[in-house]
Amino acid sequence: MNQEDRIKNFEEFWPYYVREHSTAGCRLLHFVGSSLGLICLASTFITGNLWFILLGLALGYGFAWTGHFFIEHNKPATFQYPLWSFLADWKMWRLTLTGKMEMEVRRVAQNS
Repeated sequence: MNQEDRIKNFEEFWPYYVREHSTAGCRLLHFVGSSLGLICLASTFITGNLWFILLGLALGYGFAWTGHFFIEHNKPATFQYPLWSFLADWKMWRLTLTGKMEMEVRRVAQNS
């Protein structure tokens, strides 16, 4: 993507993000990694051990990036759009939790 094609807002970013997460396996790894990250965050508050934050980041990104490199065969959006990618990760997590992410993938594919 060259500089002229750079995405300018989250509304433009979201369909790009969904297309980059088109396989259920990649989305599942994201969901697992993000869920483990939440568990680690809660563990930090419960125990006061700040190492859980680092563990949560390692698990969250490790699972997600494994999905990109070995399932989707693409580069994580985190590298180019870190904030929007972080926000989209949690939107995807919520849609996955509520059973609506597959429908969102189909919607974005139809509108592309």
